[in-house]
Amino acid sequence: MGRKTALRDQLLTTRGRIGLPGLGSLARSLSQVVIEIPEVRRAATVALYVSIGTEPGTGPLLDELDDAGKRVLLPCLLPDNDLDWAAYDGELVRAPRGLLEPGGERLGVSAITGADVVLVPGLAVDPQGHRMGRGGGSYDRILARVPAGTLTCVLLYPWEIGVSVPVEPHDQAVGAAASAEGMQRFS
Repeated sequence: MGRKTALRDQLLTTRGRIGLPGLGSLARSLSQVVIEIPEVRRAATVALYVSIGTEPGTGPLLDELDDAGKRVLLPCLLPDNDLDWAAYDGELVRAPRGLLEPGGERLGVSAITGADVVLVPGLAVDPQGHRMGRGGGSYDRILARVPAGTLTCVLLYPWEIGVSVPVEPHDQAVGAAASAEGMQRFS
């Protein structure tokens, strides 16, 4: 576990040095990249998350998807770290651990299976699509539920793509990574 913890600390420290103007600019560029992904353009339902702190910002992307008439599913953290889902209706409410969640009807943990595209957070991804998260396992659980053929994409900063990450048996790979500089698909 030591190597994963050290890498997480290093990645979070680097994120902490970006600064607010840089975070905003990178979030807008990321939104433009993601909105142009063919699967996203075709999607009726997109699963996303509300970024917090120094995560790559999803605010502009949430607005773009909403403006484009997409149904956006957002996660609601459960006590066991699994994720329930609710449709975004323009309002977010404060939740435990400093998170923002939709206040509407909860759709259940299996609602993720109805998304056409699943966009997830992470700290890094290796050249094979193995994603490293924060260690809670929430997104490994949901990625295991996503039907084969559905685009799964981790949203990162450009320097976090192609990083060698320790892989454990429960870790779920993603099909792509997107950053402010573009998208990369994994086989």
